[in-house]
Amino acid sequence: MRKLIYFVGMSLDGYIAGPNDDISFMDGGADFWAWLAANYPETLPAHVWPHFGIEPGTAPAHFDTLVMGRGTYDPALNVGIASPYPHMKTQYIVSATLERIDAPGVELVKNDPVGLVQRLKKEDGKDIWLAGGGKFAAQLIDEIDELVIKSYPCIVGEGTRAFTGKFNPTQFELDRRQGFENGAQVSWFRRKQV
Repeated sequence: MRKLIYFVGMSLDGYIAGPNDDISFMDGGADFWAWLAANYPETLPAHVWPHFGIEPGTAPAHFDTLVMGRGTYDPALNVGIASPYPHMKTQYIVSATLERIDAPGVELVKNDPVGLVQRLKKEDGKDIWLAGGGKFAAQLIDEIDELVIKSYPCIVGEGTRAFTGKFNPTQFELDRRQGFENGAQVSWFRRKQV
């Protein structure tokens, strides 16, 4: 069965974006970006692939499907990109306010994100990437099987939290961690079985 994995970058104080969707603090250093391009190329939007030396047609390493909320999707829309990850089998955008999306491989979901994820988990394929945002992730907390947290060595203080929702302590356990020259880290967690 496929897993839902929240693969997300955040500051040391748990912000995935600053005010006005600012992500300029997410600097992992050259060794981090080379590692990301080599190991998780599908998590980089297609329009930046040439910058990272990723060849068109590169197969997804971990994920072939993604789900994201409107707040995570809007920065792409704001620069005229309706399909930021065309290399994915399907990109699901969950929004009650978007009217429609005109892009192949991008599907608008108006309601029931939990039902969507439960259905996707039963389908064949690679794992499902939960790309964000914080409110959306909190809605899906009971469906998240693993976390892959890219932690950047800075404090932001304000913005969009990785999880924004009701109080719901959920236990995960560390599987492994990898560090990079500037102090950035990637940590893999799996849901703790109770």
